[in-house]
Order: sequence, then C-alpha cells, then structure tokens
Amino acid sequence: MTSRETTAAAGLLARTRDGVLLYGLTPPRATTTPEQADAVAGAALARLRSVRVDGLVLYDVDDEADRSSTPRPFPFLPMMDPAVFLDRHLGGWTGPVVVYRAVSKYSGDELGRWLSGTPRDRVLTVLVGAASRDQAVRTSLPDAYRRHAALARPPRMGGVVIAERHAGAGAEHRRMLRKQEAGCEFFVSQVCYDLDRTRTLLSDYAYGCRDGGVDPRPVVLTLAPCGSVTTLEFMSWLGIDVPGWLRTEITRSADPLAVSYEQCVVNARTLVAFCRRLGLPFGINVESLTNRRVEIEASVDLAREVRGLLG
Repeated sequence: MTSRETTAAAGLLARTRDGVLLYGLTPPRATTTPEQADAVAGAALARLRSVRVDGLVLYDVDDEADRSSTPRPFPFLPMMDPAVFLDRHLGGWTGPVVVYRAVSKYSGDELGRWLSGTPRDRVLTVLVGAASRDQAVRTSLPDAYRRHAALARPPRMGGVVIAERHAGAGAEHRRMLRKQEAGCEFFVSQVCYDLDRTRTLLSDYAYGCRDGGVDPRPVVLTLAPCGSVTTLEFMSWLGIDVPGWLRTEITRSADPLAVSYEQCVVNARTLVAFCRRLGLPFGINVESLTNRRVEIEASVDLAREVRGLLG
C-alpha cells in the first residue's frame, strides 16, 4: 500500500475507527453546460470549505419508476454522470470521493471499463442494484460484483444498507455479511430517521460479525434535513421511514425544517455514541434530498454540527 493510498481512499476507511464525516452531492442535470457545472461545483465546495469534511459522496441518479406505484413527488430529470462531474468539474476537491454506480444503467463492459480505469488511490465506489425486481437491468448487482472481483486493482467497493428492510425480514445484517464476502469494504445507509430500526440493524450486524469471527466493515449513516411536506412525501417514495410522531410534527409545524433539523442532530449524537459503544467503525454522511436552497444550507449546518460531535 503506497503512502498516497494511505492518505486518500484507504486512509478514509482507516479513520472510521474514530468516525468520519462525508457530504453527499447529486450532480447537476444532464443538460447543464460545462460552465454551469463548474459553477455548481464551485458553490458546493465553497459551502463546505469551513466544515472540514473527510470525503464526498457523488450519487448516480436513476429513474426508478418501478420503485413504487405512487407517483414520484418530484419529476425525474436525467443527471450528469457522477464520474464525469468529478473528472471535469470538481478539480477543486482533492480528497477521497465515493462515486455511486447504479449498475442496472450500464452494460457489463461499460461498468468494467470504469472500474478498471478509476484511480484507486482516491476514488471509492458504491455499487447499487435495481430498485425493484421488475426493473429492466443491463447489469445485475451479482454480475457487477463478479466483474469487480476479477480486476487486479479496482476501486475499493462499498454496498448499500437499508434499515427499513431489516425491520421487515430481520435479515439485512446477513445481506451485509454476504456483500462483505463479495468484496464490500464499507457500507453506506439510506437516510436514517428511525433510530430504533437503525440501532437494531447496527447491533445485529456488529454481533453477527463477532459471532462469525470477522471484523465489521465501516458503516456510514446518512442524515438529511426535511424542509417541507413535499420533501417528506419524496422520502416516503424513496422508502425512508419517518416515525409517526415526527411525521406529524413536521406536517403540522410552521417551521418543518427546524423540527427535522433538531431531530437530525439528536439522531447524529445518538448514532455516534452507539457506534462507539459497539466498537463499530463508522461515518456520518450528510446530504440534501432536494435542490432547495434552504435545505441545502441546513444540510451544511448539520454537517458542521456533526463535525463538532466527531471532533
């Protein structure tokens, strides 16, 4: 392992013993001009300059029309490829970056070329499967894992973890262990609002690793403020469970963003302490679920508070 790797991708994973802070970005629309994309990237980095994040997460947005029979609250708009956004417009960021790949969008050869040509020293990836069994796919998640395993030096790979799935079948921790065996070196969660479900999953995973004699991989827990009823509906469409009492408070409040923000801070404080108690390597990823300025600014403020919690 080179010293450069130690200070970038591998270093990010090593620092999860104490907790790392990531910030998630959605690339601009596919129709954005290069000049506009440069401006979007510059504005994002300017907001984050004072926060001292340890890494960025770049999402790969898919239509996911088969996710739910409920209409999507926000219309789907094709977004720029996150790898292109990173390579061409985020030159001002030199730290580690986690690039999502919605593998169903790409042929196996397309995915293989990206995996083999991505700089391992700085870029990590999260491979994401189809949103539903009915979705047409060009590459399945198992096939993507096999392609990743066949490469000599692919980017460090992570997987998605969803506490809501664990609440139903109680098997998400076993799915994590299978992904771990397939090469996942870390996990990134869906947005967490239900503390009990999240803590149950983390506990089952940590003790499952202990019982199996394997080291747990870092789990990055995602938080995002909710500033409106429409955002709340979008969260439900994405499969994010918000406890009933909190849903009522957000819906009834004259300032839903303040209510949501306060709970996100509580969740961050609780999850940081819980992961440390379990001895589970972890991170906190903060994002905005919409492009509304007030929610973006609230997410940056939340990241700053999490930075203080992590030290």
